[in-house]
Amino acid sequence: MKKLLALCLVLAMVLGLCSFGTAFADDGSTAEEIFADWNDGAPALGALIDYVEAVTDEASPDYIPPADRIAVFDMDGTLCAELCPTYLEYYLLAWRILKDPSYTPDAEMLEFGRMLRDHAIDKSFPDHMDMLHATHAARAYAGLTLKEFADFVTGCLVRNVDGFEGMTYATCFYTPMIEVVDYLEDNGFQCYICSGSDRFICRTFIEGMLDIPYERIIGMDVALEATGQHGEDGLEYVFKAGDDVIRTDQLLIKNLKMNKVTQIVKEIGRKPVLSFGNSSGDVSMHMYTISNNPYRSAAFMLVADDDVRDYGNPEKTESLKTKWADSGFLVISMRDDFRTIYGDKVVKTGAFNWLNDLAEDRTPAEPAAPAESESDSSIQYVLYLGTNDKDTNKPVFTQAEAQEKAREILVRHFGGYTMQEANGGWLDGDTLYQEYTLVIYLSDTNEEAVHAAADELVETFRQSSVLIQANPTTTEFYSGK
Repeated sequence: MKKLLALCLVLAMVLGLCSFGTAFADDGSTAEEIFADWNDGAPALGALIDYVEAVTDEASPDYIPPADRIAVFDMDGTLCAELCPTYLEYYLLAWRILKDPSYTPDAEMLEFGRMLRDHAIDKSFPDHMDMLHATHAARAYAGLTLKEFADFVTGCLVRNVDGFEGMTYATCFYTPMIEVVDYLEDNGFQCYICSGSDRFICRTFIEGMLDIPYERIIGMDVALEATGQHGEDGLEYVFKAGDDVIRTDQLLIKNLKMNKVTQIVKEIGRKPVLSFGNSSGDVSMHMYTISNNPYRSAAFMLVADDDVRDYGNPEKTESLKTKWADSGFLVISMRDDFRTIYGDKVVKTGAFNWLNDLAEDRTPAEPAAPAESESDSSIQYVLYLGTNDKDTNKPVFTQAEAQEKAREILVRHFGGYTMQEANGGWLDGDTLYQEYTLVIYLSDTNEEAVHAAADELVETFRQSSVLIQANPTTTEFYSGK
């Protein structure tokens, strides 16, 4: 079946090549003019052109109405550079942690930033780096308004791309792929970005480069809230005149692999007919596009096989080309298909200033002292403390010793308490166990203090847990008339 599919794809490519010289736009532009940054005869491009001509021709059996002409694009490595020397979002986070004067990382964050810097060039990141990055990024940018975050991203984008001359991070797009997006838009397609990078990074990044509106950008997401909300439920909090929308440290989704499919379903609501990606993180998106689609569909995989003009790996990508083709995807070779990658004035230098640019001598922020919780006289806490060992079901202390041990702990944590004796029991199989139990009443305190005392009680009395009830109550210390 795979061989038959591959043969069909080759035939589609050949048919595409036959139409290279035809008119493409109302102004009479030809393929050579529209795709000036592609090499003549690029097979995947020929297949794309053949596809677009078929699905936009109302007389064709493959015709797709404009509303259903949905194309989805991964971003890093598909539309823009990801090897100089690492992902854009990794570079932004490293700069935030190690260089941003408005941000002071704590010790754990500083350690992560240094790891990110030190391992970027040789790609020797730890396992699950995508999620490690996502959770640290959520925390590092928490508290920024969306404008402040966009300003931070913009400030990084204006710097020169490491490893190249003649290009900033703001312009490190693959110019042949920009031509693809423009071509599809001109032919009635709605182009979406579906990236593993932060949604708001993507929004800022494409400004001036791709004519894709904000509502068509899907990416990694964190929870947002109002500046005065402070974690209060959104169903309870009312946005106020002086509020702004800020980022929080709560990661909602890392938009990779199957998550791309679910986000497309939720945010677009229509099945794409074209999908463009470059890695295993895009396979689910591709398969969703080309499987059981009521319309003619196609998926394209870009491979980074150019080590002369870019930092690709020809040896590694040879096996990938076969793998992607066997999966039913059309392969785009940066080396063979792109006449230019970033534009004729951009030159690869082979020299990285990464380590020097991100060198630092930062002192981590001191951990904030825990805020003292206020006492709440409207809650009465009742603790039920068993005194049998959790493993042996035998008393840990005599009853008198148990009372004394409990008193010592309670006095250290509270100004006052009430303690009563009780007996509990439970049936385990045919055995009835009896347990001497202390019932402790606490008022005018808070949950934090109760839990601190319960921690000691659990350890001292070798319990698996302490039952705690928090009961609303009205407390009055009455002294008489």
